[in-house]
Amino acid sequence: MEVLEAIKGRRSIRSYKKDEIPLEKLNIILEAARWAPSWANTQCWEFIIVKDKDIKDKLAQTLPSVNPALPAFSQVPIVLVACAKKAKSGYFQDKPVTDKGEYWYMFDVALALQNLTLAAYSLGIGSLHVGYFDAQKAAEIVKIPSDLTVIELVLLGYPEGEPRLTKRKQINDFVYYNYYGNKIE
Repeated sequence: MEVLEAIKGRRSIRSYKKDEIPLEKLNIILEAARWAPSWANTQCWEFIIVKDKDIKDKLAQTLPSVNPALPAFSQVPIVLVACAKKAKSGYFQDKPVTDKGEYWYMFDVALALQNLTLAAYSLGIGSLHVGYFDAQKAAEIVKIPSDLTVIELVLLGYPEGEPRLTKRKQINDFVYYNYYGNKIE
């Protein structure tokens, strides 16, 4: 599958088959994350693969009842808890050096997760980024040490049905040339 095809085809999946993901496919997905770029090659991401039904149920309880991802937790075979090592990404000589402060790890983890979800899609596996949850409670459930922080939950499984195509902005709706507001039609 071509990269642009995967980028355009990947969708947020909210309904899953209960089929397990074979280990060899999961390893390909994780390999894609491993090759993501990161600040000074710090590779600050760490993932917990949750397959246990009781733990997935507990993680589901960290979501507010209005989160549309909630029903998928009882279907999906894997909930990936994406974490970041603190005080690594965005640091130079043990100090944060950008105006983003200590939070540069958000970029690095997002890059790894983008690689991961695109690789999953190329293998016929759907995904859903879940950010509306209580990260501190999730960290307690999966026993995250204090030098890590939970960034998001990612659901991984085979889609049930065909996801709908979502409308996207046109390029000229968000691109400017040389300075903000200067559009070239």
